[in-house]
Amino acid sequence: MSDILIRKARVLVTMDGARRELAGADLLIRGGVIAAVGHGLSAPGAEVVEAAGCVVTPGLVNTHHHLYQTLTRAVPGGQDALLFGWLKTLYPIWARFGPEEMFVSAQVGLAELALSGCSLTSDHLYLYPNGARLEDTIAAAAEVGLRFHPTRGAMSIGESLGGLPPDALVEGEAAILEDMIRVVDAFHDPAPGAMVRVGLAPCSPFSVSRGLMRDAALLARDKGVMLHTHLAENDEDIAYSLAQFGCRPGQYAEDLGWTGPDVWHAHCVKLDGSEIELFARSLTGVAHCPCSNCRLGSGIAPVRAMRDSGVRVGLGVDGSASNDAGNLAAEMRQALLLQRVARGADAMSAREVLEIATLGGAQVLGRDDCGSLVPGMRADVAVWDVSGIEAAGSWDPVAALVLCGPQRVRHLFVEGRQVVRDGQMVTLDLGRVVRRQNALAARLAS
Repeated sequence: MSDILIRKARVLVTMDGARRELAGADLLIRGGVIAAVGHGLSAPGAEVVEAAGCVVTPGLVNTHHHLYQTLTRAVPGGQDALLFGWLKTLYPIWARFGPEEMFVSAQVGLAELALSGCSLTSDHLYLYPNGARLEDTIAAAAEVGLRFHPTRGAMSIGESLGGLPPDALVEGEAAILEDMIRVVDAFHDPAPGAMVRVGLAPCSPFSVSRGLMRDAALLARDKGVMLHTHLAENDEDIAYSLAQFGCRPGQYAEDLGWTGPDVWHAHCVKLDGSEIELFARSLTGVAHCPCSNCRLGSGIAPVRAMRDSGVRVGLGVDGSASNDAGNLAAEMRQALLLQRVARGADAMSAREVLEIATLGGAQVLGRDDCGSLVPGMRADVAVWDVSGIEAAGSWDPVAALVLCGPQRVRHLFVEGRQVVRDGQMVTLDLGRVVRRQNALAARLAS
């Protein structure tokens, strides 16, 4: 792999300890790692990427997704439904998926993320119909070239036992745990710079048993992997927890071993003050999904209160059936706007949101090798052209990236390899993939 010199950025946002922003700076990539950051860098023989007129940031980090859902965007029956009704509309469609649907939908979702500047993403795959397996998505990520943190999700309580999903989509708990062991042993890489790390992720309190939640936590700690699930997403979620478990979601999580620096929860829209303090004290992470929370009418997550208390927060696009997009740059602006609606115009700044979307997300996913542009960190780099129409007239290019755009990256490097060049995917034929996805969607809709 040849050296790459990104030269003369209008602003290079380091996200280092001092949050330095360097005007006119260069960045040298060598062997998949950031080798140097500064002015007037020289690298004979390096490929040179001119960054005049561009803001250079760490690659964005997506902490929550359901990639398979890119095949079920804008489904009529779910467009105006709350969470539980939305799920009941879509479960029968998802039950018809198989390995091809999982692979192609993941390709589409990962490419969409890449074009929005995302270099590292998690994924929560909790259903495995018709022979689908977690490695269908892992193969897609390898082809697209993103750093990937897939999680082996699961549902074990179907309608006949009082759960939400149909019985056809749930699995036996012994089989779930066995497959969790299989995928961790086969694909998890704990080494620095890993392109794939695997987590364990029973879907939600309303689709798995307390026993499975507890066993998954024990297994994750034995294997040294992270835990992920949905928690406190909306009022229905809170009511279910109180009715079924006699406690709020935060207490449920703590009782079952689901707090700590190796745990992150999606949404957390309805956390109360005591739950926020619990998460801060235990270093439990949160994936904030602002667009999805708006789309499903779930509410505004108390991100300002979380951040003020020291909770680790990252951004997530959530599944493309509840967003219905997968643009992580758009989530930055939405996150800022929602906190301002809830708390006032000074509640959150553009720079704080950019930090949440980069360094914050890396911390939530347990990656101390990503999220900032300093020597020794992995070379996950996004180059944003702010000389175009979106940011024309802006006085502050870093704030403009969040407040007005662009929302499509010019160049994206992951582990020093270029994934996006001049706003186009270079790792796969996107037109072919989109045509294949549309054909699958048409077949599912027929």
